[in-house]
Amino acid sequence: MNSVQILLPTTIDTRIPMPDGATAVAYDPAAPLPESAKTADGLVLWGGAKDLPEVAARELPGLRWVQTLGAGYENVVAAGFDETVTICNGASLHDATVAEHALMLSLAAARRVDVFVRDQMERRWGDRGGLQDLDNARELTTLAGARVVVWGFGGIGQTLAPYLRMLGADVTGVARSAGERAGFPVVTEDDVDRLLPETDVLVMILPGVEDNKHALDERRIGLLPRTSWLVNVGRGNTVDEAALVRALAAGRIGGAALDVFEVEPLPAESGLWALDNVIVSPHAAGGRPRGYADLIAQNASALLGSGTWRNVVRAGLDVASGDGRLS
Repeated sequence: MNSVQILLPTTIDTRIPMPDGATAVAYDPAAPLPESAKTADGLVLWGGAKDLPEVAARELPGLRWVQTLGAGYENVVAAGFDETVTICNGASLHDATVAEHALMLSLAAARRVDVFVRDQMERRWGDRGGLQDLDNARELTTLAGARVVVWGFGGIGQTLAPYLRMLGADVTGVARSAGERAGFPVVTEDDVDRLLPETDVLVMILPGVEDNKHALDERRIGLLPRTSWLVNVGRGNTVDEAALVRALAAGRIGGAALDVFEVEPLPAESGLWALDNVIVSPHAAGGRPRGYADLIAQNASALLGSGTWRNVVRAGLDVASGDGRLS
């Protein structure tokens, strides 16, 4: 049987069960890679410096598999790993946590929790008590009856949609192919322009690939109703942030609850900080990869040639040719 060495970051439980033939070696992702890591066959990424993938690509020549536990993988694919290296991501590990965060931001927007917090900090009794609108005609006030578009209807979107429906929202998904998923209607991006003028809440969960850059651009922001709110838990580059700031400042849309930004951390000079119709969340939606042990074990088995790969975002040459075994 082949034997492989897998580097596990100390940001997870490095004592997780591994398949026969796989040896787990702990490493600190915040420290330089140790000399003992140079012979590793597999590398799991979670936390650490932003340039860790690039460092690993240079310093770990024996790698055949890289596993990021994040749903995003663009920086890992671009890090410069040899074409023989299979790269996998953490798709599905963050479905529940990011969906929960997106629901929180949507509710915070509808109920204006940000206003309450500012009032509390200033010891001021606000004026939002008493009589309130029963619908969203003048401003977003409730998810009951709200028309919600979830742009990016993969695992996270399909986890989020039932939560929104439970609160009375009318949910439509946007994905690469139209039809029905998880009991919800799904359209393609070709129909986005038609949906936006009737959208109360636009939830974006798009990956940050180049094709999605500024998918929500100034023209599309202009299609949204003045009462609508944007919730973004996908990637910051999918929204034209400068155009969004202009629209928010002018009151052309109701507000934005954002967990991701084009530049992170969000620079102090960003216009988003000063706007009273913006909720800023510091890329906190994920951060808790549920089920990572099973994913790592399955792909370690695939590296050994005794299992199937999961969550492949770039197949190494042997995997692409149909042979997942070590050569």
